[in-house]
Amino acid sequence: MKAARLAVIAGVAIAGLALAGCTGGGSGSGGSAGGDAGANLDSKGPITYVQGKDNSNVVRPLVDKWNAAHPSEKVTFKEQTDQADQQHDDLVQHFQAKDPNYDVVDVDVVWTGEFAAKGWLQPLTGNFKMDNSKLLAPTVKSGTYNGTQYAAPQTSDGGILYYRKDLVPAAPKTWDEMLKDCDIAKAKGIGCYAGQFAQYEGLTVNVAEAINTNGGTIVGDDGKTVTVDSSQANAGLTRLVDGFKNGQIPAEAITYQEEQGRQAFEAGKLMFLRNWPYVYNLAKTDGSSTVKDTFGIAPLPGVSADKPGVSSLGGHNAAISVYSKHKATAFAFLQFLQSEETQKFFVTQGSLAPVLSSLYSDPGLNSQLPYLSTLKTSIENAVPRPVSPFYPAITKAVQDNAYAALKGDKSVDQALKDMSAAIKTASAGQ
Repeated sequence: MKAARLAVIAGVAIAGLALAGCTGGGSGSGGSAGGDAGANLDSKGPITYVQGKDNSNVVRPLVDKWNAAHPSEKVTFKEQTDQADQQHDDLVQHFQAKDPNYDVVDVDVVWTGEFAAKGWLQPLTGNFKMDNSKLLAPTVKSGTYNGTQYAAPQTSDGGILYYRKDLVPAAPKTWDEMLKDCDIAKAKGIGCYAGQFAQYEGLTVNVAEAINTNGGTIVGDDGKTVTVDSSQANAGLTRLVDGFKNGQIPAEAITYQEEQGRQAFEAGKLMFLRNWPYVYNLAKTDGSSTVKDTFGIAPLPGVSADKPGVSSLGGHNAAISVYSKHKATAFAFLQFLQSEETQKFFVTQGSLAPVLSSLYSDPGLNSQLPYLSTLKTSIENAVPRPVSPFYPAITKAVQDNAYAALKGDKSVDQALKDMSAAIKTASAGQ
């Protein structure tokens, strides 16, 4: 497994976003950008594919394969940095300049709404309609804004529960079951549960999971209507706040990002950990891991035993710029990225979660990556973080107020009221 690449994707691109504020440029028409969306639809020729750093050498072999088969429609790979905020800002800069040389771009799942609302992404409709019939449904939703698909799922990810199977007989299916098991952790002198609770994008991921698992939402399906000040959201955030108050979540977890939680779990200091699949291989192979043979994996716990918890959806999609001069080639390249052969290469070469449902039951892949079936359950039940044109403001509102609640500086009621007000202010400014 190429855990380093997955660690970058899961730990940086998914849960390490420090997104810049929404910037001007383009149109606010939700995908028209004047006449640009209707231009160059049949044009074929060389294109450029833009993506963050290719740490596991996944992109270059695929581009070479494409170029060998399409000598008159060659793809040039433009490699960005490995920092998600820098990737985001680079795309914004080139979209604002109407740069025709950024033909196909790699879009984090939380950028779709912002880019689509500004009219920068080509709608995947008409002759550009993707075949989504074989894809995991939540991945398609992550590329959809206001009922229109703008980005094609490329790789996915979901949160899973790591647990000490030597200490608990079976993985808990509900939060209540997990919290009851905290007595075992206390008796052993270790922490019970941790996720990512530092004040960064990972906190938004964990808070969204708690809210969604309890039936709440942050904003409505339109990406604009604020819904977070609800009894369901209150119940979800209260679970986390009470966990810190009661010591079921150790105090130091307020500083945890992905890596701090992983290191604590591998050191035997935690009984339960919410994290991404990249942890699996490291916990099995790290020389310093004390849990190589004593941990198991399971879906995130839910409210009731018949329904697993709701993961925040991670991953990346591919989109066509409305300013591309060769959109027919760009669309064919999107189809190439979603092909079974390419998807299998993503998972075997880069340990990246595929978007094709069938690959999760592939015996060979499951032998190599034992967490795949658990990950499929996570993704099938996952909910994207708000697909919204003002996502940067939403995640800031969630982080600021949830963090204050976890530290005890605000009540849950006040945190949700302030969260709601901040999101409404951002929405009004669009």
